[in-house]
Amino acid sequence: MNHTDSSDPNGGIAERERETVVELRDVDYTYQAGGPFAAAALHGVNLEIGRGMLIGIAGGTGSGKSTLLQLLNGLLLPTGGSVRVLDHTLLPGMKKPKLNALRRRIGLSFQFPEQHLFEDTVEKDLMFGPLNFGLPREEARARAAAALRSMGLGEELLSRHPLSLSGGQMRKVAIATVLAAGPEILMLDEPTATLDSAARRELIALLNRLCREEGRTILMVTHRVEELLEVADRWIVMHEGRAVFCGDADELADRADELSAWGLAVPEQLRCWSEWTARLPQLAALPLPRTPEAMARVIAEAVRGSRAKPAASDALDERIDSQERGHDLCATN
Repeated sequence: MNHTDSSDPNGGIAERERETVVELRDVDYTYQAGGPFAAAALHGVNLEIGRGMLIGIAGGTGSGKSTLLQLLNGLLLPTGGSVRVLDHTLLPGMKKPKLNALRRRIGLSFQFPEQHLFEDTVEKDLMFGPLNFGLPREEARARAAAALRSMGLGEELLSRHPLSLSGGQMRKVAIATVLAAGPEILMLDEPTATLDSAARRELIALLNRLCREEGRTILMVTHRVEELLEVADRWIVMHEGRAVFCGDADELADRADELSAWGLAVPEQLRCWSEWTARLPQLAALPLPRTPEAMARVIAEAVRGSRAKPAASDALDERIDSQERGHDLCATN
């Protein structure tokens, strides 16, 4: 699919103008390297990520997604190649560096929110990071309240016990504990895994706002490609320890038929677009519509404007009319 605009689809600056904040060169990682139980997790990974981007990292179980995040946070050191994050470079065999300065600028939200919540009040959990980085107590308290607000939660939760919260609230508070330290880069490991569809959409919208309005670089691991299609600037797909795809949503749509081989479900939106671009080749010149509603409008306009409609044009018109009444344009006949 062709690009006609150098700016990103969410209103950001052109990608070529972005500062590179993450760079991996030929990165390998092996757990228990040199031992009898050595297990290779990453092989020859090369990546570049620009400041202020929202990156989707997708892959099946055991593909290397979580290992990648831990390398970027300095929890692991590469066993081959080099990892540069901001102004820190991590190399194989180097003495474990003091990474407080790096971790203050990079926040990692673990897959299970309970890993962030160990105090008896939400406020204490939120203040833990800022206090650990040496901030005065009053500033830490102010950051705690601000981080909670940034996740769409009220300050009345500050006095609550973390384990008394709902699942959605607990997830948001866990992310807020990372935000309270003021990271430039926010990394999230499967943050929507335990949420229902409405809570997932709400959390994605909050993360998108953090990226667009506050300029944070966000890397989000997911196995649900569809949940980030609307907002992600770029995609990294991991499979068997390799970065098998790096590109935007248009490029991902071009390779949608490979997602299953990479251990991922093909999103209905990509399947639909692939079917309709096969029927109406003029659609292939357009960027991938980021929402089902936008896709329905684009397809409807293309069908109605086509001089040579498909043979079953009456059926197509009926399906388009159904979509406009809220039904699925991609449903089979």
